[in-house]
Amino acid sequence: MSMDQVVRDKNDPIEEDEEEVHSAYVLVSVSRFEDVDELQNHGINAADITKLKQAGICTIKCVQMTTKKNLCRIKGFSETKVEKLKEAAAKLHNASFITGLEYRVQRKKVLTISTGSKQLDELIGGGIQTMAITEAFGEFRTGKTQIAHTLCVVAQLPLQMGGGNGKAAFIDTEGTFRHERIKSIAERFGIDAEAALENILVARAYNSEHQMDLITEVAARFAEERGIFRLLVIDSIIALFRTDFSGRSELSERQQKLNQMLSRLVKIAEEFNIAVYLTNQVQSDPGGGLTFVADPKKPVGGHIMAHASTTRLYLRKGRGEERIAKVYDSPDVPEAEAPYAISAGGIADVS
Repeated sequence: MSMDQVVRDKNDPIEEDEEEVHSAYVLVSVSRFEDVDELQNHGINAADITKLKQAGICTIKCVQMTTKKNLCRIKGFSETKVEKLKEAAAKLHNASFITGLEYRVQRKKVLTISTGSKQLDELIGGGIQTMAITEAFGEFRTGKTQIAHTLCVVAQLPLQMGGGNGKAAFIDTEGTFRHERIKSIAERFGIDAEAALENILVARAYNSEHQMDLITEVAARFAEERGIFRLLVIDSIIALFRTDFSGRSELSERQQKLNQMLSRLVKIAEEFNIAVYLTNQVQSDPGGGLTFVADPKKPVGGHIMAHASTTRLYLRKGRGEERIAKVYDSPDVPEAEAPYAISAGGIADVS
């Protein structure tokens, strides 16, 4: 079923098959992005719209999300022009208060993408959510990258199978993406391996600035292919920052740059109804041993990472091939743990 074939108004009564109707509503809703080209009908010239797109601002919502200060940094944009731009955007998209009922309708657009493990899915409320950032942190060999590969395949499955019925994008900062893993995971879920790889955009980032450029580039791709992408993976979010910024003298600048990147990702997740999955590293806590903490390790990135991530998962090794996921922070689910395993076909339940 294509997105163009599904039409349902949000005020229509609920049909007997609630799940099928909800899926149809989601498909229509996520494809309705307001392109910046519509600003041309409100007095904004084509040259300025082109400059907006080159800056990674491709939708009306993104215009509203961008501060006037940052818009003025675009070459040729004066304060007067930015004011006119903001006024035009406000006419096309309401960014003011809405009722709780209206907000509930908007939240119907949220999808959950399965991790491949029922136990892990139950832990986090059905899977990783779109319009949100899910962060997984832990030591090496705990399954952070394997979850990323599994999600890239599952995101392509139909909604009824726990998928997102869309494509995935993978920004690789550590050289961890492996097409062989995608092939074996695709075989598990009955997907053609070549088709699965064709539906995944992969880019290798070599420094933190390049990483930001790739995020801007992929956001433009999301706008071009409306409602087609469901997942953005960055593996890992922090690795290049730890390389580019060293010592306490550069810590403040690093955190500022990281904060700007995370702010952009939060906006992309909401703007395009994308699930953003980030992997993060851990570091030893020097004071952990003094307070008798059982596991004196903490995620890198400090409070900035904590505030930006919607759901945070702490992954650790269990017995044998078993891994343990713990909800470290989430607005949706309580703190709890669940086991999972890394199999040839990706993330799976512990047998």
